[in-house]
Amino acid sequence: MAVTNDLVTDRRVMRHAETLRAAGFEVELLGRRELGMKKKKGWRFYAEYNVRLWWRLMRTRCDIVWANDTDTLLGCYVASRLKGWKLVMDAHELFPEVPELVGRERVKQVWETIERKLMPKCDARLTVCQSIADYYRQKYGVRMEVVRNISLTPSPSPRGEGSSERNRVLLYQGCVNKGRGVDWAIDALEWLEDCRLVVAGGGDLLEEMKTYAAQKPWKERIEFTGRLTPEALEPLTQQANVGLVMLEDMGLSYHFALPNRIGDFVAAGVPMVVSDLPEMAVVVRKFKVGEVMNGTGAKPLAEAVKKVLAREWKEEDFASARADMDWNKEKEKLIKIIETI
Repeated sequence: MAVTNDLVTDRRVMRHAETLRAAGFEVELLGRRELGMKKKKGWRFYAEYNVRLWWRLMRTRCDIVWANDTDTLLGCYVASRLKGWKLVMDAHELFPEVPELVGRERVKQVWETIERKLMPKCDARLTVCQSIADYYRQKYGVRMEVVRNISLTPSPSPRGEGSSERNRVLLYQGCVNKGRGVDWAIDALEWLEDCRLVVAGGGDLLEEMKTYAAQKPWKERIEFTGRLTPEALEPLTQQANVGLVMLEDMGLSYHFALPNRIGDFVAAGVPMVVSDLPEMAVVVRKFKVGEVMNGTGAKPLAEAVKKVLAREWKEEDFASARADMDWNKEKEKLIKIIETI
């Protein structure tokens, strides 16, 4: 399984690897650390990564090579064809449509060319939600199986443990990147005097958001934990009063996103505030596990948080969502895909 990050916080990849190991497969994970990357970003990073990945795979023995997202597909494809292996493509998002590529048409065309040429040649393809599966079917005529981002339900833990009416925890967990609404959450504290914000994650805008938060009169109510391992993040998630899942509608990748943290909050029994985007909003509205923002920005976020905090939440409020978002169902699909090829 190949991925361009360092694997520390990639819960989807870890969950898939653990599931396949439990089913009897031997799984090796290759991230940027394992490949000894020198470049950090830009086209040189992706070029170096795929060359190093190809070279590493050529010295590896396996039956299946698994490309996580479009940025690993080229190296995996070349090696799999030279070695006669099966090739799996797992699209965690619409890679050419991420906000970082909006307006960069030449770069976007490169990734779309890789997808158009190579995705039909994969032996199996999967993605995180039906909207993305439909998009790729319409664009390239390929069938993609849906294996959703769903967490195992953790052991029960008192929600908001250690908090009080004057110290309720709003939790943002995930990458601190463009269009993720972290600045909205910081500004929303102006209208949420009884709350504090915890931002758990790293990313391109982490330092910028720290500087931004430090300028606010309520800066003492904001905490940045940096990146956390899944083991360190889980108890923090369970202790939150409200989970925040905000995305700006900055391209189709965000528009159709179903982030890992939706499943994390459902599993932990934490009510959410989410942006009014198709995949995430339908979960909240269907199962009544939080509030959907009425608009964008800090004020709509604060208003939605107030509605969540005004209600007394119980474990049984999440029963229907948990029954639907059950990893045991998803993992059977995952195993069947691999056994089929």
